Amino acid sequence: MNVVFDFGAVLFTWRPAEIVADAFGARASTPADARQLAQDMFGHEDWHDFDRGLLEMDEVVQRLSSRLALDHAAVQTVVQNIGERLAPIVETVAVLQSLHARKQAGEGVVGLYFLSNMPRPYARELEQRHGFLQHFDGGVFSGDVRLNKPDPAIYQLLQSRYQLQPESTLFIDDLQVNVQAAQQLGWQGIHLTQPATLAGTLRRQFGL
Repeated sequence: MNVVFDFGAVLFTWRPAEIVADAFGARASTPADARQLAQDMFGHEDWHDFDRGLLEMDEVVQRLSSRLALDHAAVQTVVQNIGERLAPIVETVAVLQSLHARKQAGEGVVGLYFLSNMPRPYARELEQRHGFLQHFDGGVFSGDVRLNKPDPAIYQLLQSRYQLQPESTLFIDDLQVNVQAAQQLGWQGIHLTQPATLAGTLRRQFGL
């Protein structure tokens, strides 16, 4: 079995409402307001273009501050520091390490890969900061290939680049729409909403 991990909210924390509440308290003074502002910032096509590598960091900062009438310097600080806020999730990193050990021992794991919507600056930062990413045999960051999930093309790119067999490939993501896109290509999938449950799900459903 090949196991493919998403990064945000799977291997690394991703709490957009918390990020905007910390930076823009007046605009995000309630949980509902924080969620809405986070959606307006990170769910908009401007951010998706940053994910895909179609916008540079300074361009997305300018667009966000202008479109949402936010202080430019504050937006710049938020965007520049997001990489530092992507902290490893202990439970799922432990799963990755366990799967790597099983792969090394020839116990059912064929390959370990990642498929992440991740702008280039954050991808490079994570690569430099976290040695456990060396457990992966390969992967695709959206910012490097100008594609992002759930576009089927990015899944097909990973599949062709590493000669993955769809029926023997398992994808783990926190968004149902991304899991469904993988399943439509014949992959297996786990929609992960509670990282602490991943080890048990892998064991019960896939014998890993």
